[in-house]
Amino acid sequence: MIDKLEFLLALARERHFGRAAEACGVTQPTLSAGLKQLEDTLGILLVTRGSRFQALTPEGERVLDWAKRIVGDVRTMRQEVRALKQGQLVGSLRLAAIPTALAMVSALTTPYHARHPDVRFTVKSCTSSEVLAALDNLEIDAGISYLDNEPIGRARAIPLYREQYRLLISADSKLGNRKQVTWAEVGGIPLCLLTPDMQNRRIINHLLREAGIDDPAPTLESNSMIVLFSHVRTGRWASVMPAILGETLGLTGSVRSIPIVEPTAVHTIGLIVPNREPMTPVTAALVAEALKVAPTLDAELAAH
Repeated sequence: MIDKLEFLLALARERHFGRAAEACGVTQPTLSAGLKQLEDTLGILLVTRGSRFQALTPEGERVLDWAKRIVGDVRTMRQEVRALKQGQLVGSLRLAAIPTALAMVSALTTPYHARHPDVRFTVKSCTSSEVLAALDNLEIDAGISYLDNEPIGRARAIPLYREQYRLLISADSKLGNRKQVTWAEVGGIPLCLLTPDMQNRRIINHLLREAGIDDPAPTLESNSMIVLFSHVRTGRWASVMPAILGETLGLTGSVRSIPIVEPTAVHTIGLIVPNREPMTPVTAALVAEALKVAPTLDAELAAH
């Protein structure tokens, strides 16, 4: 039964029989036969079929919800049994983080690895909506994303730090010697920013519009913070980045990080995990690490 529920999860995620079969490591006929057996067992139609995948039926969508819970619980059980047998945490931990938070992932994974050296990590860069979708679909064990700018659904959130914004600009530019700048001033210079599908970009667009910039239009867009930072270092570009990211990347004397005010905007970044008890042992250990690390990342946030 569990393998057939895994087939349903893969099909709902991939929306394609062939890709779902490949993701499960089986042939397409095996996947189709398994889904048909699941339908026969439950006595309902789960998938609307044609020459290709069309959709899950309403009954299929409901079974999908149960499949996520059941498969998640089975994975937790298997991981816990493995840990009990070996006397330590083993396995893998899959993380997804928004681009502006990628540079601080090591603040979690490094002490985690020191305590649990047999756990392997996979870290992906995703948009905030992709983080939530991957968590819901059991594709990741935890995510790092915004907590106060969009609903996180059934997940549990652990605040880590507050994202405060800085203008990264050449020290010898017109604004390079300022102690602070306004969003209106930021909107008047050529910028390189994240692409519009990123939550950080939407936040920046909103702040620029509030400052009277009707059509925020950067001269360069990328979904990579490294690309943006490399352009800023040429001295010909400026960008808006979270303060914690600028500090982590390591600014040279030729690049300044200037606080942006009017308004001083703040958004909370945190760890997001499935709201399921018991948690998988590797996820529970990550939550414990996050609770230890958060006060050092943001003392004021920890005080609240």
